[in-house]
Amino acid sequence: MFGYISPDRPYLFIKDETLYKALYCGVCKSIGAECGQLARSALTYDMAFVSALVHNIAGRDINIVRRRCAVHPVRRRPMADTDETTRLLACVNTALAYFKLEDDRRDGEARGALRFLYKKGYKKVLAKHPQVARIIDAQTRCQAALEAEGCTSIDMACEPTAQMMRELSDYVLGGSATPHTAALMYAIGKWIYLADALDDYDKDVKKGRYNVLYSNYGKQTLKEAVAAGESELVFVFDSLFADMRAALSQIKFKFNHDLTDNIILRGIPLKTRALMYGGGVREKI
Repeated sequence: MFGYISPDRPYLFIKDETLYKALYCGVCKSIGAECGQLARSALTYDMAFVSALVHNIAGRDINIVRRRCAVHPVRRRPMADTDETTRLLACVNTALAYFKLEDDRRDGEARGALRFLYKKGYKKVLAKHPQVARIIDAQTRCQAALEAEGCTSIDMACEPTAQMMRELSDYVLGGSATPHTAALMYAIGKWIYLADALDDYDKDVKKGRYNVLYSNYGKQTLKEAVAAGESELVFVFDSLFADMRAALSQIKFKFNHDLTDNIILRGIPLKTRALMYGGGVREKI
């Protein structure tokens, strides 16, 4: 994943903070078991959020155990025990990391050379979940084609990432997938693409790389681009937040969903403000 999805921590219950960290550790352990130890370095808290969402929607209980890990060897920590869901998400995370670094390599980014760290793990994903690799590969190619032609439509530029998240969620949820879960992940996918465009704006402009926001506003800095396109960006993000709320209200959760509600309803808008305004709070976003 991309590392943009996070909770609004001051409004997070202690129980949910504990669960959030335990889910992160659980996916991390599963990555080591499924895709190799090197692949664990690609994990972000995005996947802890997805793990919480999938377990809850599918009604798959989470068993919390206390174990040590290589990073924290002295004290046992609460961890979500590995299960079918965390193992599958481990494969999704590894495949996403591999393709992201492949994209960086095409863009001439030095970090693209690090994709070798995940090559062995990616081969394991191909063997265990070829559909995951096919989904990511197909949408990554669509994204590359749009960027190569210099797509100026914000909506169209977001589409491959949105479709990828929708298809991956359908695959991971299996029989628990619904049109509402698909709509939620579709909107989150669009948001992830735009969050990345905001985050990389200054760097993309400096290096002469494609960025859909630069294609629209043509400004040399993110601050100038936000000033020029603020009303449109506020509308786009507010529409995405509304889509997320609408889909979320129709999803049936099996357990308490305070954690995922916090992330979707508070954390994502908060992160958007931080990316647009450098951490400043604007009531209209």
